[in-house]
Amino acid sequence: MTALVSLSSPSFAYDLKFRTPGAESGLKSVLEGASLLVQNKDAEGKDGQDVLAAARADYNRIVSTLFAQGYYSGVVSIKIDGREAANIPPLDAPASVTQVTVSVNPGPLFHFSRAEIGPVAPGTDLPEGYAPGQVAQSGVIIDAASKATTKWRDEGHAKAQVAAQDIVANHRANTLSSEIRIAPGPVVTFGKLETSGNQRLRTKRLREIAGFPTGEVYDPKKLDEVQSRLQRTGIFSSVAITEAKTLNPDDSLDVTLAVVEQKKRKIGLGAELNSTDGLGLSGYWLHRNLFGGGERFRIDTGVSGIGGATGGIDYSIGARIDRPATFNPDTNAYVTTALSHKNEDDYDEDAFDIGFGLTRIFNDKLTGDISINYGWSKVTDTSGETIFREVYLPTKLTWDDRDNKMDPTKGFYVQAGVTPFFGLDQTTGTGAQLTGDLRAYKSFGESKRFVLAGRLQLGSVVGADLEETPRDYLFYSGGGGTVRGQPYQSLGVKVLDGGTLATGGTEFVGVQSEARFGITKNIGAVAFYDYGYVSGGGESGSQAGAGLGVRYKTGIGPIRLDVGFPVSGDTGSGAQIYIGIGQAF
Repeated sequence: MTALVSLSSPSFAYDLKFRTPGAESGLKSVLEGASLLVQNKDAEGKDGQDVLAAARADYNRIVSTLFAQGYYSGVVSIKIDGREAANIPPLDAPASVTQVTVSVNPGPLFHFSRAEIGPVAPGTDLPEGYAPGQVAQSGVIIDAASKATTKWRDEGHAKAQVAAQDIVANHRANTLSSEIRIAPGPVVTFGKLETSGNQRLRTKRLREIAGFPTGEVYDPKKLDEVQSRLQRTGIFSSVAITEAKTLNPDDSLDVTLAVVEQKKRKIGLGAELNSTDGLGLSGYWLHRNLFGGGERFRIDTGVSGIGGATGGIDYSIGARIDRPATFNPDTNAYVTTALSHKNEDDYDEDAFDIGFGLTRIFNDKLTGDISINYGWSKVTDTSGETIFREVYLPTKLTWDDRDNKMDPTKGFYVQAGVTPFFGLDQTTGTGAQLTGDLRAYKSFGESKRFVLAGRLQLGSVVGADLEETPRDYLFYSGGGGTVRGQPYQSLGVKVLDGGTLATGGTEFVGVQSEARFGITKNIGAVAFYDYGYVSGGGESGSQAGAGLGVRYKTGIGPIRLDVGFPVSGDTGSGAQIYIGIGQAF
């Protein structure tokens, strides 16, 4: 088979012939993919020296590719204007090149006559291709050795390595004999941790956050956990962990931890636009290491409803300080407080909140959170003024294995929450809010350009009468977080003040679905359908919306533009436009 392509540079043009006599078309494509001469055929500014360098490199690249495919008798010839490239001195490259010819005779396919490796740890999952009679691909041999040593390391043998290998090709029989001997070495324990690079974070706190398991049996996953703990603090731009090359006399292994700290402070701004609710602006100021112990202090502010068609302007300010590695390396403590004012269609609310909580990171997917809070709010509506005072204990578990939080294409997100609240006066009831948030994502095709996404939200308030329940625990439907195409919080229930006053419900079901299509590398389209149901006080209602959207991918997540229309319900008021960063869910 012969492929003829034209390569050109500003100074000359030449032909490249790539011949693979007797090879299957699939092998020919793989060999061409490994060739620098083929890869650089359209590159500009190449001279004779560049062509010779690529040709000399191609000998090894093509032979390695033949080995990887199971061919060990191959013959490779690369000629530049009739001269074998291997015979041309590197400093005597031709000034011009007219023709390059690559000829590859792969020879026969080899199979394993013998494929042994040992000793291996119990449960080692060796590749199926490493067995007598299978095609003798070099990559399979490498994979078998890697899996054997990795399993020994997982079992505590940190210095497991390949001790010897005997690989012999029989060119008469077209077979390959492979024998690999593994040296597991002793069971190793973690030794000392040496640290460097921390400038503002105290070394004692660095060690507490890292949670290095000195004295425990070696496990590479433990080192991954150390790195993850340090990275999630947000203090460091780089975390590097290096194992000592040799063991200590007691078979312990010392480890070096080198970190690079980020700038102490950071500010951020955000904006969202909705055709009904108006413009929402948000900002934050962050200090990553407030007292030198890794304390993360953040102040958030927000203003929404600017130029909106419903309600008035809402604003809020809140502060939170987190302390990592409290009680143990995987538990963070925090204190939070917030002030807010809401000017809604049906009521005004001023609120204050302060609380203390703990976050437990069970693993890289599962986290738990519990806190105790005091809340005060004053609600003013057509029935008058109501003061709510409460102590509440929000508790939630979150499972998140999405591949990308801003633009997921596969995985699941599940969050379950329960918030018991205890009234401190006659106007505030005692009960609990129950919530659930389930999301699923499925991509299709190798490029993952088509994604189906779904979300189910559930909510319920139990134990307290509706009129005695603080407004933040009640449920509404409508808007970007529930039903696009319907005005924000447009669906509630009218059961207060003789059925004339609208409020949130005590039961909620929300369904959101999307089909996401990648049009180009950075531009995508979305079709969506959302549904919401709210009930409470003997009244219920539902609404639905649907629409189309556009996504433009950026380094911080896709910029989102959605246009939704009401499909069912009596709360719709024409098209709704939503602009934000990140997918809708």
